[in-house]
This record gives sequence, structure tokens and C-alpha cells, in this order.
Amino acid sequence: MLMNDFYTYRDAHKENDSFTCKVTFNSAHDIFKGHFPGQPVVPGVCMMEMVKEFFQQALGKKVWLRNAGNVKFLQLITPDVQPYININWKESETGYNVSASFKNDASDLFKLSGNFEIS
Repeated sequence: MLMNDFYTYRDAHKENDSFTCKVTFNSAHDIFKGHFPGQPVVPGVCMMEMVKEFFQQALGKKVWLRNAGNVKFLQLITPDVQPYININWKESETGYNVSASFKNDASDLFKLSGNFEIS
């Protein structure tokens, strides 16, 4: 779990099928020492894990990513960026169809569309 170590969040807002918050990264975290020394960026796999962690928290159930139909890394995210994360979902026969994005002001930084199942 990356929450509260790699990143913290604030301004969380949850509705029936959506979750939004603002994220602050721990720039001293070991992940940034290896990815990449001298020019740290948030690894894509960490962005995907963050979506899972926030979705689990919003849903109140453990989930796993069954498939990711669309993943786009649109801009590098450095530790000083504080993106807003938006997650929307719809329940389906096999789990949940999820759409997530990281945004900085008006720019899209990351997008994910996928299917999550209860684990």
C-alpha cells in the first residue's frame, strides 16, 4: 500500500459512484531515488496502484484490476505536482467499470479505463 507513505491526500469528496481528491507526493520516498535519480517521476505502476487504493477506499471492499482496456500516460508527474484524482465507476455483471484520471489544473496527466473485481 502506497497511501500515507508514498503519497497523502486531502479535499476528498465521495458520491454514490465517484471519488475525487488532491494528492501530495512524498518527494523523499525511496521510489523517487530509483525512478529516476536526478529527475524523479511518479512511476506509471504507482499511478495505477493509487487508483486501486482510492477505489477500494471509496467502495469499502478489496478489489483487483481484472483488465485495463485503456491506459494513457499523458505527461510526466514529478513529486512537486499535486494532481487531482477523479474516479468514476459503474457496477456491471462481472464487477465495476472504472474510469480514472489525474489532472493538474486543466491538463490531463494520466487516464485509465478498466474493470475491477471484488477480491
